[in-house]
Amino acid sequence: MAELLDLDAEVLHSYLSEVTAWIHEMTADLPSRRILDLGSGTGTGAFALLQRFEGTEVIALDISAQLLSHLRDKARVLGVADRVRTVQADLDAAWPAIDTVDLVWASSSLHHMADPDRVLTEVFAALRPGGLLAVVEMDSFPRFLPDDLGLGRPGLEARCHAALAEGRAAELPHLGSDWGSRLSQAGFTIEAERPFAIDLTPPLPTSTGRYARASLRRIRSNLDGRMSADDLATLETLIDSYGPDGVLQRDDLTVRTARTVWVARRP
Repeated sequence: MAELLDLDAEVLHSYLSEVTAWIHEMTADLPSRRILDLGSGTGTGAFALLQRFEGTEVIALDISAQLLSHLRDKARVLGVADRVRTVQADLDAAWPAIDTVDLVWASSSLHHMADPDRVLTEVFAALRPGGLLAVVEMDSFPRFLPDDLGLGRPGLEARCHAALAEGRAAELPHLGSDWGSRLSQAGFTIEAERPFAIDLTPPLPTSTGRYARASLRRIRSNLDGRMSADDLATLETLIDSYGPDGVLQRDDLTVRTARTVWVARRP
């Protein structure tokens, strides 16, 4: 997971830069001294926000001690360790004791919560009046492969995502929620809702092949019994082969995904 999150940050750097620049503009009239990264992972959002908001501190909150350790290591390498504080917490159990914050960043984290409405109530209480919450959620998972792979399995990637959709619906019931409505119910005022369509074509970032392989490997780990043996064998060729058919060597990869960002204010 750490590798996948870091590669996501590398390959989608332009998108992340655009989002954080937009949020920075929306907070231009407000002081932002303390930011909470809710479900920080390896720090994709935390480090992007530290670049945008000079002189701020980020509180990185995540359930995973391993990911937080990775984040602290990255903070030291980047020279911002003095501006990052990590908090390990399971938000499905209890909200941790943290200082009041000026901005909350929640990227692809709320849909993992057992009770996101309760968590939003806690976020509302943690924000100072006038503070902003930025919620980022995926509209579609990243796709990389052309429909015609040249391996006799056209439409393979689409079938992979279709096979996983039913399982995701059961495991992540809040994925695809009406977050605008849930934010309003929690007491927030919606300031903006903005879709971001990501469609990267060659020349691509150098780490795109590794990003595609890490993503497809994660998909493959959940497909046993859900796809044909031929489809699974082709997928394994794509992610494991160092030959011309493997994603590390292919020159026909693209990166297509979509995300929506809601910015909401505590009145």
